[in-house]
Amino acid sequence: MKKKASIFCVAGVVVVAAGIFLFSGKKAGGGMKLETDKVCRSSISNVVTATGTVEPVTEVDVGTQVSGIVSRLYADYNDVVTAGQLIAKMDTVTLHAELESATAQLNKSKSEYEYQQKNYARNKVLFEKKLISDTDYETATYNYEQAKANYEQSQASMVKVRRNLEYATITSPINGVVINRAVEEGQTVAAGFETPTLFTIAADLTKMQIIADVDEADIGSVLEGQRVTFTVDAYPNDVFEGKVQQIRLGDSSESSSTTSSTSTVVTYEVVISADNPDLKLKPRLTANITIYTMEKNGVLVVPNKALRFIADPEMLAPLGIVVDNAGATDVPAGEKVVWVKVNNRLEPKAITVGSSDSNVTEVVSGLGEGDEVAVDLAAAAFATPGQPQQERSPFMPGPPGSQKKDKK
Repeated sequence: MKKKASIFCVAGVVVVAAGIFLFSGKKAGGGMKLETDKVCRSSISNVVTATGTVEPVTEVDVGTQVSGIVSRLYADYNDVVTAGQLIAKMDTVTLHAELESATAQLNKSKSEYEYQQKNYARNKVLFEKKLISDTDYETATYNYEQAKANYEQSQASMVKVRRNLEYATITSPINGVVINRAVEEGQTVAAGFETPTLFTIAADLTKMQIIADVDEADIGSVLEGQRVTFTVDAYPNDVFEGKVQQIRLGDSSESSSTTSSTSTVVTYEVVISADNPDLKLKPRLTANITIYTMEKNGVLVVPNKALRFIADPEMLAPLGIVVDNAGATDVPAGEKVVWVKVNNRLEPKAITVGSSDSNVTEVVSGLGEGDEVAVDLAAAAFATPGQPQQERSPFMPGPPGSQKKDKK
């Protein structure tokens, strides 16, 4: 009997100890906790994102001003060409025929002009001596002026025909690389209302530019010279650098239709220059662009949550934290109040803030590096055996069934 009594006594002690452990653990896990953070130096930035197209800085469409058949091609895709180099030739049979016809017409009009010029000179002398009538003199003058105009017209036609014959020989206007060839040998091209394109030549592929469409809501913060980073799908692990070179004033509007109405999205073209020494960037690639509209490095920062923290003496008292000057929250315009933790006390401090991003705010004055500021007041959620405790705000409702569990 004594042995059984001692066993029951030990079991009772174990149960009581376990209850105390569980109760104390639950009490600690569900208690309030003051979260703090230290003032440190960091980098802050604001960005604008957009998409654009990679293009050569200088790109020339080479066409033909004469219609006809493409006789020969002397350049192909990716060929390096120099200014003045022969790259294509048009069939010249028709053009030579036009040249011969224009030459014959020029000779004819020249002969007529010279005859009428001599005839006019003779009639002028006779008219001055009153040997011919006014009508005969006027007729001679008219014929001379007509012959002179026809001769000048034939000379102009000859210049045009010779120029067209020169246009049949197509040369590269710049030094560069052929990035597109739009015709084949034997193809007929018609230079009517517009010049048909034969080749597209890029001047220097080591210097590229991105034409990005920036939304009207963001264009106000974009300035020339700002740093830009971008990626392309062809090299997802590479980040390329560039800078804003130009902001074009004309908008490039895109209309998108919805179910019942049409909305217009206004965007502005921003030109971004980028070096391409290894020729990874190819024309027409789509670029995902990040424009850094604000960048500051090595500045004192505090979390944005610290600027919104309100010290409540009643809620902080159970944690053994004393709040000094709890009502001292009125500060001049342009300043903010943060609560600095010194040992077990919270003291309000007015600070001057600068730039801000989505996470932190620059501290211009009022705090020093290493100062500890209050950020949030949270509560630890109850933990089940084998799981870590989680923290939650005391102002947020608990998970479903949590009140029932507490009552139990």
